[in-house]
Amino acid sequence: MTEARYAVLLTEGAEQDLESIYDYIAEFDSLANADYVLDRLTEAAEGLAIFPERGSYPKELLALGIKEYRQTFFKPYRMIYRVIDARVYVHVIADGRRDMQSLLARRLLGA
Repeated sequence: MTEARYAVLLTEGAEQDLESIYDYIAEFDSLANADYVLDRLTEAAEGLAIFPERGSYPKELLALGIKEYRQTFFKPYRMIYRVIDARVYVHVIADGRRDMQSLLARRLLGA
């Protein structure tokens, strides 16, 4: 029995998040660490192809009664995504130490 696989897609915003994270680490730390973090974040995204429902609900959205989005982690980064049919759409990849409330409101709720 093979498990169902979901297609994992990054939104434009999530792709920009990845680039920003990579560029920041490459500039202020090292290329090796930037590559490492990019690899781990890519693995975390690919891991959503199997059992994407295992992710928890972001507390900032849960507080607003929103349960369409879930999250997975590669600390300190949070990956916020939504499962629609057989697709997983990654909307946000951000350092969890940021002000996630306003970031999520802006990016997901159009506030």
